[in-house]
Amino acid sequence: MSPASPWSRTPVALLCALPALVQPPVRAQEADLAERLYRSGERAYADKAYKEAVDTWSQLLQSAPRSEFAPRALLALARHQMEVEHKPEAAMPYLDRLKAEHIRAPEAAGGLLLRGILLARQARRPADLKDAMAEFNRVIDLFPDSPAVPEAHHRLGRAWRDQGQWGRALQQFVAAFQTRPDAPVAPKAMLEAAETLDLLDDLPGCLRMLQRVRTQAPQSPEAQEAAWRLALRVKHRLQKPPLANEGPWPAGRAKWLKTPTLLATAPDGDLLIYQSDLDHAFRLHGGELSPAGPAATGARALLASPAGEVWLLSKSGLARESTPAPTPLNGLGAITGAALDRWGALWVADAKTPALSVFGADGASRIVASPTANALAPLPSGGVVIAADADRKLLFLDADGQPRAVVPYGRDLPAPFRYVLALASDGAGQVAVLVDGGDFGEGVLILDPRGALLRQATFKSLGISGRITSLALDRSGGLILCDRRNDLLYRLN
Repeated sequence: MSPASPWSRTPVALLCALPALVQPPVRAQEADLAERLYRSGERAYADKAYKEAVDTWSQLLQSAPRSEFAPRALLALARHQMEVEHKPEAAMPYLDRLKAEHIRAPEAAGGLLLRGILLARQARRPADLKDAMAEFNRVIDLFPDSPAVPEAHHRLGRAWRDQGQWGRALQQFVAAFQTRPDAPVAPKAMLEAAETLDLLDDLPGCLRMLQRVRTQAPQSPEAQEAAWRLALRVKHRLQKPPLANEGPWPAGRAKWLKTPTLLATAPDGDLLIYQSDLDHAFRLHGGELSPAGPAATGARALLASPAGEVWLLSKSGLARESTPAPTPLNGLGAITGAALDRWGALWVADAKTPALSVFGADGASRIVASPTANALAPLPSGGVVIAADADRKLLFLDADGQPRAVVPYGRDLPAPFRYVLALASDGAGQVAVLVDGGDFGEGVLILDPRGALLRQATFKSLGISGRITSLALDRSGGLILCDRRNDLLYRLN
């Protein structure tokens, strides 16, 4: 009888464990594969081999969907769609999956933040911001130590500001730069805090915060922005020097235009001029004039989109460079003014319509109850200011069309006027008003964001004789006027 095999005496449990002893656990293999795939995708992405990176990360999600590298891949794929492909709608499925399957992962903080940003971009009115705000709050509540928290506070502050909740907005902006003073978003949050303090009628606090931006982030774009906003407010709100006529502008030019009738200021500060005899708008940059935007006969409004595109409104509709033919405006044929709000919505006033027509960036339109308006200008707070000659009032409206301030014509002036010919505004909230009629006669006013009079002058006192049809505010506090009779511009300072 042969001796018993040693394997016959081996416990059954040990035999079952042998495969685990001779090869790595399956989970360890998956984790190792997931890391290799993620790092490979990172390398490809750094080399701008985007297709290879996307394919590699997609393979990771298929082969190891529960690994710790899966949420990293989801976030990277979402960012790729936004930053490289410029397809935000394609990023949302990755962010949805990251939120649903990996909410405990550290990467979920960045995913929730990005998801909130996308939802906020889709909003067309303040009431549409609730879902975005919920995501920003989740970042703050679930991941208090995440680097994404300052940006979440900043975005939440902007949402509260857009809803007119300026006190809550200020709290979030302050939290954004106090939580991590060295965060990249800190200068932006300080700048937003300064603007919110102005909305809260705290001018000293606004000026201190603008100076703080310049001191703490001197090399940032926000410091440059703060510099002109600070100078502008000091000039208009504190110093209030009498308006002085610098004469034809730019200096030395006379009879150099062909019937200028409309002015606007581009986002970069350049002046846009519509010349009626040429049926075209032009950009004035560094003293040089060049055509800008589409052609349009008889334009009644000139606008600059946030992206810098020139828009012209006429009886034919809205003319833009990006569209081959004018877009009809629901039959509006007696346009008296238009404004683009910060949501990308186009507000249009028509002399025959006792309401405002608002056309959303998504193509939808709505009617906002209003007196018949004969001029409009956008407000940095999100709404518009309108002039209603029939009621002899200026109305400062929020983004939903509700009046925040009503200013009777002639308030704080030595004599009343009857008509508003044009309105303009600047990024700090000042509103310029071109007026005529009554005992005041023809002239200009500069108002603060709540409608209080800051500066005023009649054209008679300025020695101006012409037919002024439009005006614009520049970044240094100057007021540009166009004279269609004499084919020139004036600058008041």
